[in-house]
Amino acid sequence: MSAGTQPERVIVIGAGVGGLAAAVSLAAHGLEVDLFERAATPGGKLRQVAVGDARIDAGPTVFTMRWVFEELFAAAGTSLATELPLQPAETLARHAWSADERLDLFADLQRSADSIGQFAGAREARGFLRFSADARGIFRTLKESFITNSRTTPAGLMQRVGLGGLGGLMSIKPYSKLWPVLGDYFKDPRLRQLFGRYATYCGSSPFLAPATLMLVAHVEQDGVWLVEGGMHQLALTMAEVATRLGVRLHYSSPVAEILIERGRTCGVRLTSGEIHHASALVLNADTAALGAGLFGTAAARALPPTPPSARSLSALTWNLLAEPSGFPLVRHSVFFSRDYAAEFRDLFERHRLPHEPTVYICAQDRGDTDRHLDRHWDPHRDPHLDPLGHYNAEHGSPSSAGPERLLCLVNAPAIGDRHAFTPAEINACAERTFALLNRCGLQLQAPPDLSQPTSPTQFEQLFPASGGALYGRASHGWMASFSRPGARTKLPGLYLAGGSTHPGPGLPMATLSGRLAARSLLEDRPSTKASRKTATFGGTSTR
Repeated sequence: MSAGTQPERVIVIGAGVGGLAAAVSLAAHGLEVDLFERAATPGGKLRQVAVGDARIDAGPTVFTMRWVFEELFAAAGTSLATELPLQPAETLARHAWSADERLDLFADLQRSADSIGQFAGAREARGFLRFSADARGIFRTLKESFITNSRTTPAGLMQRVGLGGLGGLMSIKPYSKLWPVLGDYFKDPRLRQLFGRYATYCGSSPFLAPATLMLVAHVEQDGVWLVEGGMHQLALTMAEVATRLGVRLHYSSPVAEILIERGRTCGVRLTSGEIHHASALVLNADTAALGAGLFGTAAARALPPTPPSARSLSALTWNLLAEPSGFPLVRHSVFFSRDYAAEFRDLFERHRLPHEPTVYICAQDRGDTDRHLDRHWDPHRDPHLDPLGHYNAEHGSPSSAGPERLLCLVNAPAIGDRHAFTPAEINACAERTFALLNRCGLQLQAPPDLSQPTSPTQFEQLFPASGGALYGRASHGWMASFSRPGARTKLPGLYLAGGSTHPGPGLPMATLSGRLAARSLLEDRPSTKASRKTATFGGTSTR
């Protein structure tokens, strides 16, 4: 590209939230953007599946770090509050180890401490408050220097925090494993298990991940939100905002090859044979697909391949319509296995489904409390439902209203590219899963034709070259966070976004990756003059 020219057109590949965030950010700066998505709808992993007549969220189910989305929508000239109705969750999750062992965590920190005190004693409640303060400190240290900033090295991170921030940097515990550090706060093994589970939010083992991942606990404590219409509505809303900014979205349009001319990207070739030219590209796909050559052998040189040993967890999920009884489900409920160490040995050493898995259930027709979220709903709707689709105790239990939409998930090894999970294998895991739920007091009546499983084999088909890994690389070892690819690649004009890139997996992190890709692309233009004013990338939240 000759000096002084500006790219007339940018192509984004993939309509996951990272790709959508990049498209919105670039279009807000006046660039012409085309987005190509191989699926028929936006969202990527933020997807829905049809079970009977119902649509059930089948991807991420927790909405956190609201400020990330507020900044994105503000940069687009609108607001999150205008575009996407949200309600704060009071109960973060309900946890169970048996029919007689239950513990709720709440958005209110002291309420959670009181709950832990009643469950495990005053010492553990004090440990929880210390743990929460340290988790908050880790997040604050890394927010501006790492999470909302471009990928860097350990030395670069030290330079960013400066001398005044070295104290905080030393306290982020990068060289310690999460599991033993949790023992400094909690003597009750159940609480170590509960807070160790936050490592799985990054697809990792609490026995191998750094204690830095304590920050995930703070992210939830800082606010969990319920999305009106379900989580997939976030993708639909981001796509709508992108369209209003002039982004052209092309669904059912898979890209076969990234084209290169004179050593830089120049466009894409679709599987249909169509060729589309652009001055720069943002790839929102699992980075393993690029390194494996799925976008062409020439483009594969832009990034080293991801070794299977570095993969994060996959999952075995069931989307089902079922009638629950015996256990008071809330929106997010977790049922723990009896031997956590054995569960992760199965996953990461033996590469098999756990003998007894920990089970997560998202009850998508439930709220988090018994109170009305809004008393002014349409009287023609189901009288058991409030505007967010939550059942209300004043009108009876959800089980009395018939089947509910549930997502049931257990962790699985990311071997979907080399092992075909058979129906017999899936059914055996289902028996162990539902036996654990029964032990905790939950019975689910689900007709077989109203249950849809998804194994690592299917996740590999949805996200090729990943083996079904849902979080990119596992966060194992102190260097793991620095090993994720950043926005820039070795190939000029090609940028990366998505949960397998920096700053990591999860809806807000993937959204930040899209904004970072857009920022990098804009900075690398011969002229960085924007056609309109926008919010600053990675700025401080103004709630």
